[in-house]
Amino acid sequence: MADLKFSFAETFLCSAFAACFAEFCTIPLDTAKVRLQLQKKTVGDEVNLPKYRGLMGTMVTIAKEEGLSALWKGIIAGLHRQCIYGGLRIGLYEPVKTLLVGSDYVGDIPLYQKILAALLTGALAIAVANPTDLVKVRLQAEGKFPTGVARRYYGTLDAYYTIVRQEGLGALWTGLGPNIARNAIVNAAELASYDQVKQTILNIPGFSDNVLTHLLAGLGAGFFAVCIGSPIDVVKSRMMGDSGYKNTIDCFIKTLKNEAKKVFRGELYYD
Repeated sequence: MADLKFSFAETFLCSAFAACFAEFCTIPLDTAKVRLQLQKKTVGDEVNLPKYRGLMGTMVTIAKEEGLSALWKGIIAGLHRQCIYGGLRIGLYEPVKTLLVGSDYVGDIPLYQKILAALLTGALAIAVANPTDLVKVRLQAEGKFPTGVARRYYGTLDAYYTIVRQEGLGALWTGLGPNIARNAIVNAAELASYDQVKQTILNIPGFSDNVLTHLLAGLGAGFFAVCIGSPIDVVKSRMMGDSGYKNTIDCFIKTLKNEAKKVFRGELYYD
């Protein structure tokens, strides 16, 4: 396969489109993940069973109580997020990697340079896209409302407006700390491991730069990302969906103290 070179704009647009398509297809899993992550269990409470149990059980419960379309809650904000975050994190990866090693570098780029480039692009991309992530989580977290109880938000644009009006402009960056940590680490795990796994596979006799190689590299990258990023993702979702925490450390300590076994909630789905 020819070693094609794409401009930043071309890479950004292709990455954003691919990320949006994936978001639309997988957001039901993400909605279930967010509900599981926001579901809390009180210490010593062994009587009241949790409302949501397991990935598939959560999806069934949401569809049964709120309708099938509820699984796509937050899809517009999700598409906003992927256009910005998905485009920037991949679009900037190659330029930043080249910047770190120098444009005249020849040979395989060291793994630590790939990791550093992915950490930087992931952190920068989510710092820009944090408001979209916040609105997406807030919309996904809303379950079925009792009769007579008004919704907090009546759509994506209303959510942006309501948050700014009631909590201030800075509130759109709620949870930025854990979000940067989560996405920088996940981006490093995905892109650097993808790069490294693909490079390793190509060194095996019989393998070439084709669809199978990219698929295997992608599977490996996804596995690393889930294992590394899940605990931070729980804290990020809690911070964005619940105002009951003082800060990131407080959220992490309380979650770990009360639900140590559940720190990997939602680990079956990741993006």
